[in-house]
Amino acid sequence: MPQRAATIVGGGIGGLAAALALHRRGWRVEVLERAPEFTEIGAGISLWPNALRALEALGLADVVRAAGAVETAGGVRDRRGRWLSRTDNAELVRRFGHPLVVLHRADLLRALTEALPADSLRSGSEVSAVRDVANRPVVDHCGGESRPDLVVGADGLRSVLRRALWPDAAGPRYAGYTAWRMVTEPLAEPPREGAATWGRGARFGHTALPGRRMYCFASASLPEGTVFGSSEYGELVRRFGSWPDPVPALLAAVPPDAVLRHDLYDLPPLPSFVRGRLALLGDAAHAMTPNLGQGACQALEDAVTLAHCLDGTQDVAAALHSYDLLRRPRTQAVTRRSARLGAIGQLSWPPAVLLRDVAARLTPTRATLRSMTPVLGWTPPGDRVTASLNGGR
Repeated sequence: MPQRAATIVGGGIGGLAAALALHRRGWRVEVLERAPEFTEIGAGISLWPNALRALEALGLADVVRAAGAVETAGGVRDRRGRWLSRTDNAELVRRFGHPLVVLHRADLLRALTEALPADSLRSGSEVSAVRDVANRPVVDHCGGESRPDLVVGADGLRSVLRRALWPDAAGPRYAGYTAWRMVTEPLAEPPREGAATWGRGARFGHTALPGRRMYCFASASLPEGTVFGSSEYGELVRRFGSWPDPVPALLAAVPPDAVLRHDLYDLPPLPSFVRGRLALLGDAAHAMTPNLGQGACQALEDAVTLAHCLDGTQDVAAALHSYDLLRRPRTQAVTRRSARLGAIGQLSWPPAVLLRDVAARLTPTRATLRSMTPVLGWTPPGDRVTASLNGGR
């Protein structure tokens, strides 16, 4: 049987994971990345139990755990620093079989690239078009053209492939708030627990990274495209410098030139993630807000599921149809759930904020974890896992 070939457009986490999943099943893969190198400009990333199961299927779970930090406890606080809800990682492991692991996005990307053949990674390769010739896809890029058996569009929120093949689909929609991300320098005494502090129309969160560093993130409800007169760091200090401990100390440990800010978007649902021999994956298919920490987790699930559906069949179109049936309803549900949580977190009307905080304080921790079962209880297709590892309690 001739070796099948796949072209993956986009060299982020989802694209590289898809390439690795297919490579492990004997496919010849190439990853076309328009940037001059495979790297990740970002800060921290949360990998929940469902993502760790996907990484187990890719053979990288141990590598990623070694590069990350396990959050032992955390929760949500109000603007005065009082706990509204707590999360116990031991209970998370008991229910779902894995902890919450946090690491730098660049470390996850490095683990993925190092697991792939070097000659499959083609940076500086911008794609200009995808055509159909004699029922086979042709990918035009600055290095020539590729004629694979399968094309995977993993080129992010503003995907070229999504726009080309679904030209009438709605584009990204602004969530109503902007976000800052940053990593501190090593701290002499880092906080022992992670936390997300909810204010009025603003939030600030922190969680541990290896090396006594902390990954911090913040959000504020602002008009799309807002430009500040001061630096991003100066604006952060102005908005959050008087928040309860440990927020001021964390901000003091952030290099002023290391703050990233992006307006947040998600994508309206598509009627299908596939067309012929092309499949969308990750943000190109279902970009979501980061409120559940599931963006990269869902992309990893996509990659493992795609490879599973293609395994053992020569009918690529039929396999992609199965992939679409498995992934589209799930990821679109997670997208909606993340948007709802973001709307709750960004409430600014004082009576609504009070009601939100009281409801959070009265909700038992076990109920919160149980409500996350549909998200965190995912297992790779075909895996036989006990009900306890599915979170089915």
